[in-house]
Amino acid sequence: MAVISNSGVRAAAVGVASAALLLGAFTLGASRSSGPAAQAATLTTVQPSPARITVTGVGTVTGTPNQLVLSMGVQVNGSTVSTALGQANQAVRRVTATLRQRGVAAADIQTSGLDISPNYQGNSQVPVSYGVSESLTATLNKLGVAGSQIQAAVHAGGNVVTVDDVSLNLTDSGSLLAAARASAVKDARAKATQFARALGEPLGPVVSITPDDQSTPVIFGAVNSAAAKASVPISPGSQQVSVSITVVYTV
Repeated sequence: MAVISNSGVRAAAVGVASAALLLGAFTLGASRSSGPAAQAATLTTVQPSPARITVTGVGTVTGTPNQLVLSMGVQVNGSTVSTALGQANQAVRRVTATLRQRGVAAADIQTSGLDISPNYQGNSQVPVSYGVSESLTATLNKLGVAGSQIQAAVHAGGNVVTVDDVSLNLTDSGSLLAAARASAVKDARAKATQFARALGEPLGPVVSITPDDQSTPVIFGAVNSAAAKASVPISPGSQQVSVSITVVYTV
């Protein structure tokens, strides 16, 4: 039997096979590129940040001071530095001893200043006398007797005594600060709620809180020592403790 070879048929078959292989390779490549690339694009998509509202809340409470800080001293003039300094030292010792006898602890009495200066008359370059000033600070922790302590100290120092300042403090402000902070948080939330409502959005959770504690001291003016013939009246009044916080919410 004769065998007939047809080169044209073989060439056509080879061409069909090659085309099939190329199509398969293209399909496989397209499938691989669509999978990880699409996933990578999804993972790196940046989501918009939520809107935020920043408000400041303030809370203020009032308390009664329980401590008095007395700034006082003596001023003496003498013909010599030694004379003036000696007289000033004696006056300060009397004042200090009297405060101690009246119940003020030694740790609550502190020397705060000393000044020695010459006094001149006219255009003369020669001093005619010398002035000495000594000052001290006393912390009085019992307001009920603080007036009598001041009066006794002034009396002990005599006419050379000066009282420069009296200030009142709140030494135990822990509970007041706690109440002020709670009030500040409430105030901040009320403000943020108003803004969110105006925007037509629900108020979200808190992002951050930044506190700024402040207290407002009450300070009395100077006391005239010449008028302190009786127990000095002490009116503690009131002192405010204020807390300010900055709160950031999401909406």
